[in-house]
Amino acid sequence: MQRPAPAIILKDVGLTLSGAAGPVRILEGISLEIGAGESVALLGPSGSGKSSLLMIASGLESATHGDVLVAGHDISHLGEDALARFRRGAVGIVFQSFHLLPTMTALENVAVPMELAGVHDAFTRAREELHLVGLSHRLGHYPAQLSGGEQQRVAIARATAPRPAILFADEPTGNLDTSTGVQIANLLFSLQARTNATLLLVTHEETLARRCRRIIRLKDGRIEALQSNAFTNEETHRP
Repeated sequence: MQRPAPAIILKDVGLTLSGAAGPVRILEGISLEIGAGESVALLGPSGSGKSSLLMIASGLESATHGDVLVAGHDISHLGEDALARFRRGAVGIVFQSFHLLPTMTALENVAVPMELAGVHDAFTRAREELHLVGLSHRLGHYPAQLSGGEQQRVAIARATAPRPAILFADEPTGNLDTSTGVQIANLLFSLQARTNATLLLVTHEETLARRCRRIIRLKDGRIEALQSNAFTNEETHRP
């Protein structure tokens, strides 16, 4: 079976940050390809470089060296403004912390970013996406009035409403209890399958990582191993 065209290509990517005691190497020699529509987990212990790699691939952080191609765009040398324009509509990002604006309702948290990006039917699409994540009855509620699981559902709706080709998720269940975390994981994989988006998921949980088609294991800023999971679609999306 032919692999889909790459949605993400990283070539010899490295990241070094300045620390009090001198330069700190976060990532070194990262080269990989992720095909369109694939679900891929970045798995490893704390400090292995998982989140930094996701930040680089999503355009939230610039690599110190190497080439980064995402959704057909070379973002290796773009400035902050250009990266912000690239991310708008091209990628959706879900974080461990929900990052909802406390003064906006659930509907506004999903719709306003699209409206600012020039989407003409932003509020209609926001309502549709919140319905898909099971929050039709919470449109007018503020984040403080929502449970942690509901807030993460709003955050997922915000990420998927622009219908991006690539979804990035950084420990999306990390702030949730086990039962709610399973529900959020089910929802994320379901939405990814519905839209055929590429999913790059950061996690330290082996069970969650195994629901992805491939696992990339990181250790000390380098790729330690690559693993394919021969799941059917049904098995992939089941807890």
